[in-house]
Amino acid sequence: MATVEEIYRKHRPKAFSADRTPSSAEVWWWFFMRISGIVLLFLVLIHLFIMHIQDAGVERVSFAFVAERWDNVGWKTFDWLMLFLALLHGANGMRIVLDDYVRGPGLRTFLKGTLYTVTAVLMVMGTAVLITFDPNAH
Repeated sequence: MATVEEIYRKHRPKAFSADRTPSSAEVWWWFFMRISGIVLLFLVLIHLFIMHIQDAGVERVSFAFVAERWDNVGWKTFDWLMLFLALLHGANGMRIVLDDYVRGPGLRTFLKGTLYTVTAVLMVMGTAVLITFDPNAH
């Protein structure tokens, strides 16, 4: 019968392996996660303050409010950056979870392909909404 230590060693996530040497890309993704997390923290706090706390809060958010806000290229850039970083940060985190916990290479490839596809589609859709938004359509 196997000991608890042997079972743990066999089933522990790859991230905790002592003999694991990260690739150059993994090191850059590690830095990206730390930097994007800090940037996202500030972007989200600014978003929460402006959209939910300032003035009348959420009650003032309407189509006219969004149209006025997105008439400014600075706010469009702010919202796009928050969307892009959040999607990329989340997708990279999920990729790491899949690498660590999904054992079958075929299933892992399928799940990562699905993750990348959904992330790309959401990025394209979000970008398209920001670029093609017409405040006069209402």
